[in-house]
Amino acid sequence: MLSKKFSYLLSLTALASGTILQNGQVRITNYPDTRVDISSYEFQTYDANATELSYKGRWDSKKVSWWSAPGLVFGFTGDTVAITFRELTTDATLIGYRIGGLDWSFTNVTAGATHLLVSPKTPGVNETFPVNPLRFELRVTNWAYGVQIDKVHVASGELLIKIPPYKRSIEFIGDSLTSGMYTSYEGLSSFAYGVGAGLGDTEWYVTAYPGICVSDQDCWGNPRGQSHQWFYASDTSWRASQLWGDEPESWDFDKQETTPDIVIINLGTNDNNTENHVSTETYVDAYKKLIQGVHGKYPEAQVLVMQLWMGFHPYGNSYQQDLGYELELKDIVAYFNSDQYLSKPAIWDGTTNTTTTLDTPSKSFVHYFSTKGILQHNDIGPLWHPTDVGAIKVASHLSQFIKLTFGWDLIATGPEIFHDTLYWNDEQSY
Repeated sequence: MLSKKFSYLLSLTALASGTILQNGQVRITNYPDTRVDISSYEFQTYDANATELSYKGRWDSKKVSWWSAPGLVFGFTGDTVAITFRELTTDATLIGYRIGGLDWSFTNVTAGATHLLVSPKTPGVNETFPVNPLRFELRVTNWAYGVQIDKVHVASGELLIKIPPYKRSIEFIGDSLTSGMYTSYEGLSSFAYGVGAGLGDTEWYVTAYPGICVSDQDCWGNPRGQSHQWFYASDTSWRASQLWGDEPESWDFDKQETTPDIVIINLGTNDNNTENHVSTETYVDAYKKLIQGVHGKYPEAQVLVMQLWMGFHPYGNSYQQDLGYELELKDIVAYFNSDQYLSKPAIWDGTTNTTTTLDTPSKSFVHYFSTKGILQHNDIGPLWHPTDVGAIKVASHLSQFIKLTFGWDLIATGPEIFHDTLYWNDEQSY
């Protein structure tokens, strides 16, 4: 959700210098400058299209990252990893990176530069358990910025190793609430990331962008809605318009590393804002089309429709949660579970704007996730988005819902998920 475009621009300005505001105060980050002179090293170098590299989330054919928290994963031998970023990298983009399940490290990367991200001094580089081979993971933290991979380097004589994808897979489709806007590390502090990474041994993708509607129209500067844009590799950012203009690349679902088992949709906050002039009928139609599109691309996937949370307002001597499209979302879920739909399911193609009715009946696949009671008024920050604690609460409840509904075990038992949340009190007398 975006209530003022000024807030949007302010966010971009803050991120350009790697600044994190914590309750209005600048958090001390001290991110290391990881740039190195490549001529000073002897590397074994791999191109961006090397088969050993696994791109997570959505990257286009130019190896440019899009949407929220896209990543790069690979195994390696030796004790050195460096990455060269090409000219389409947004300067000062903050990336998180780590070995195995150790804590995230952060650095701001530069177009055209080579960054040394693993060295013999990196914690865990000489440990051979429990993750073997060594697994390197990079994630772009910000939803508006992106990187372009040019080369990946390891020490001379060492190798990259292909890491097979996890067997479980989950995708989130949403707006700023899902992409992590205004949480500390945005994509790496969002509830979507918290669920995907927190489940453990699960591939996760966050196809979300701030301000976007599900309805296919302009919302807060986004020229298209998710009922259309979800079918494309790039998002609706200014970067995408500069690079692709009005002809973005379609997303190649057939080449996607894994097909999601579960798709979680949280959309409607921007449609519900009167500034965007979306009728209820338009919203419902677009939401149905998106689900039909998901069902067409992922026929076996289960879809979770999230109840919207719209912030809170004072209510007498307490507070009350604002709701949006509550009855409409429940009706949408009921529609997809009805004999009317299941007997003759329809699929939507957002690239051709066509609906096709299938002759093969479908099994029930749409579920409703209620957010009522999860967040309280102080879990929403001054700019109308969840705090870090709010995101963690949503992630925790949603993970339990997935466990109880689909029988997914919670496999992660120690790796760091949310960074910079280790606060405690060790004063016994106060």
